[in-house]
Amino acid sequence: MKRIFSGLIAVVVFAGPVMAEDEFDAGGTLNPDEMSLNSALQKAINGEVSMVVCAQGYLMTKKGSHEEARRIFKNCAEAGYTGTMTWMSYMEQNGFGEDEDATASAEWDQKAAELGDPIGEFNYGLNLLRGYGVEQNEALGKALIDRAARNGVKAAKQLQDAEYDYRAVTPDADEWKFEKKLY
Repeated sequence: MKRIFSGLIAVVVFAGPVMAEDEFDAGGTLNPDEMSLNSALQKAINGEVSMVVCAQGYLMTKKGSHEEARRIFKNCAEAGYTGTMTWMSYMEQNGFGEDEDATASAEWDQKAAELGDPIGEFNYGLNLLRGYGVEQNEALGKALIDRAARNGVKAAKQLQDAEYDYRAVTPDADEWKFEKKLY
């Protein structure tokens, strides 16, 4: 009886993992590609956006994968993530993945501002003060800068303190970029 019982235990112990492996092989991938940049891109392409997926666009652009970053940011922006709208503005302003487009940059900032994003308010306010990508409108620009300052954007407060001289928040090396761009 002892031998039969010992043999039964050996069969159960050794058969258990074999059965479990068969279940996993039939049921899918053991280690799915969940948190990689490629996974985030595929999710964004499929319309499965979330804060985590949208944040991966930042890593994509920082590693130089601008086309992929644009795909993530655009899909996230279409889903209402305002932070990705300001990133799309940055991409357009600097020509990452496509030619520089001042008008498209200002439009992305405007969308974010209209949805109450403080960085969008600040950026669009700057665009209006400069006439960058949009018709210059100092009164509306100042109002948006003021709103951004009330919403905690330190650079907006710095701009108020500089009497709305946008050069106070723009490095000298970038002055050429913000010469009036026709919209």
